[in-house]
Amino acid sequence: MDNFQGQGFDLSPELLDQIQGNIEEIIKSFPISESNKKDVLKKINFMYSQTRYMSVTDALTGIFNRRHFETTLDREFLRAKRYSSDLSLAVFDIDYFKKINDTYGHLCGDYVLKEIAYIALETFRKTDIIFRYGGEEFVVILTETPIDKAIIPLERFRKAIESYPFFYDNKGFKVTVSIGVETLNPEIYVSSDLFSNADKALYKAKQDGRNRIITSLNL
Repeated sequence: MDNFQGQGFDLSPELLDQIQGNIEEIIKSFPISESNKKDVLKKINFMYSQTRYMSVTDALTGIFNRRHFETTLDREFLRAKRYSSDLSLAVFDIDYFKKINDTYGHLCGDYVLKEIAYIALETFRKTDIIFRYGGEEFVVILTETPIDKAIIPLERFRKAIESYPFFYDNKGFKVTVSIGVETLNPEIYVSSDLFSNADKALYKAKQDGRNRIITSLNL
């Protein structure tokens, strides 16, 4: 398992499920006692659960990764379309993250990423799904939430980051985030447009001075 972690395990959860099912059938066919089969299956199932967890989780922050975001967004998009329910998506990015790395070092940058993920988990609802998209960019899927209601927890999160006492290697510093938001509407036909529009709103938030929330309505 350690080797998998070092190499960045890259199999989809669906393929892992298929492999797991095949392995169980093979073990059941072995000419060994039932107690031995159960013991082997128990160990394999443990390794499988660990591997499956790694396939959807960002190793640094412990939140969901980009692969899981893409499959989850498709699922939630189709569900919202089918039941005509609300769905909002926010993309947020750490302001001047390169400057943090250049000033305090990359280990400090890792510390900031982990703290940001922790604050996000503490701030958003259990029904909201948080992902590290890549680098210093994160995504939140806010289920059953129209854009006006989505702004409330997003603003609470922005303020929590702004006031958080980041402290690394005996040095204190401030961090802020910029946030772009989009919500499902009749003009969005594919899930990728939801992300693309939120990302454009994020870009405008950075252009307008950072440390703010911009919705797609403001584009």
